[in-house]
Amino acid sequence: MATVHLRIGDLVWGKLGRYPPWPGKVVSPPKDLKKPRGKKCFFVKFFGTEDHAWIKVEQLKPYHPHKEEMIKINKGKRFQQAVDAVEEYLKKAKGKDQSHSDDKSKSDKGRKAAKPMKIIEEDDEDAFKGGSSDKEQTDSDPEPSSVQRLVAGTVSGFKWDSSPASSMEPITKRLKIIEEDTRSTSIQAADSTAINGSITPTDKRIGFLGLGLMGSGVVSNLLKMGHVVTVWNRTAEKCDLFIQEGARLGRTPAEVVSMCDITFSCVSDPKAARDLVLGPSGVLQGIRPGKCYVEMSTVDPETITELSQVITSRGGRFLEAPVSGSQQLSNDGMLVIVAAGDRSVYEDCSSCFQAMGKTSFFIGEAGNAARMMLILNMVQGSFMATIAEGLTLAQATGQSQQTFLDILCQGQMASTFVDQKCQNILQGNFKPDYYLKHIQKDLRLAISMGDSVNHPTPMAAAANEVYKRAKALDQSDNDMSAVYRAYIH
Repeated sequence: MATVHLRIGDLVWGKLGRYPPWPGKVVSPPKDLKKPRGKKCFFVKFFGTEDHAWIKVEQLKPYHPHKEEMIKINKGKRFQQAVDAVEEYLKKAKGKDQSHSDDKSKSDKGRKAAKPMKIIEEDDEDAFKGGSSDKEQTDSDPEPSSVQRLVAGTVSGFKWDSSPASSMEPITKRLKIIEEDTRSTSIQAADSTAINGSITPTDKRIGFLGLGLMGSGVVSNLLKMGHVVTVWNRTAEKCDLFIQEGARLGRTPAEVVSMCDITFSCVSDPKAARDLVLGPSGVLQGIRPGKCYVEMSTVDPETITELSQVITSRGGRFLEAPVSGSQQLSNDGMLVIVAAGDRSVYEDCSSCFQAMGKTSFFIGEAGNAARMMLILNMVQGSFMATIAEGLTLAQATGQSQQTFLDILCQGQMASTFVDQKCQNILQGNFKPDYYLKHIQKDLRLAISMGDSVNHPTPMAAAANEVYKRAKALDQSDNDMSAVYRAYIH
């Protein structure tokens, strides 16, 4: 990674814990706030907020070279206000420079110098509040709840300033929603906040069952966007972090469903999904007329049909909404949601889907989303196996794997997915972003789905055998990119 050279006054993008990169300015820290020991970091004050913190150098990027990139991947009205505040700051700075130049010219001609425009320094609070008045803030943004407000604490291991002057409000607050088109259609893509930029959290009580790689990021984003969330996980200790962030704790799936209006589930496979609903103290025991259940797990269409039938038989409302993405995309709120089932539940989940994803699709009756997601994951899993095969063939024929990757990333197949997975392989880093065992499960279910309609899936079948080999080599709980090891053992 390139070395970051920064000075006081430089504009940067800084990453605060789970929050997206945010525009800020390197400033001098307060005299009583010591720099963390053994850490190369800078003290940054963030535009559009009253937040400031020590940020590790690897979590900082220069503002101008990465501006377009950050604007594309981030979302929200508050984010846009922060970017506008930076541009206003730059405009005023340029104005001062021009004013000084004009003053010198006028002075040379014996004229009275005009008063220069004020340039905003790091202690100019108005600049970092986006230039809006207290009244404007009150009118546009409702007062955040205690769940949404951060108290003095640590983010990524660094102390926040805990002075009374800092309100410590989180970067993302409750925002105004832009209503989507709800015209009757069998297939509809609903653009999320990546485009419309604003969210008002639903007033419905949200439940969430399953805090694995995907579920953890989803719940975190629901909380950050102001939703009231009750959580449950088979391993109860995983709930602790979210309780600290403001979530409520449910003792059983049945209790969560009975307490909430909409309950989401995200677990590992069809058996886990069935057990959660039909098992002791399961979802079915808490379902009452009008209660909504949203199955986000990637399972087969038959499981979805069964769950839909038992939920609706008790008067409940059912929606399937599996997600395409990874742990990182889940943490960033950039998942793609594919939903099917009860259209009214899909509409009730609008703010939730906007919080957790960049795009959502509604594709008709229950079962369609399961079919679509299995096809998507079949393609992704097969592609990953082919990439691993190419890397190992390059090595076996005396070619540089890094050069292979460099060429690949300059061609038509270039993507973040290719770059990240290949880098994982070259670095020997197989920390799970999407479990290998789960992509193998998806391949198996996709092949079975193909069999059910007498459709050949030879590429998926071949890839499935490679993943099975990787599982036999104890790679199940590693990232899907660990399929590479099936080719070298």
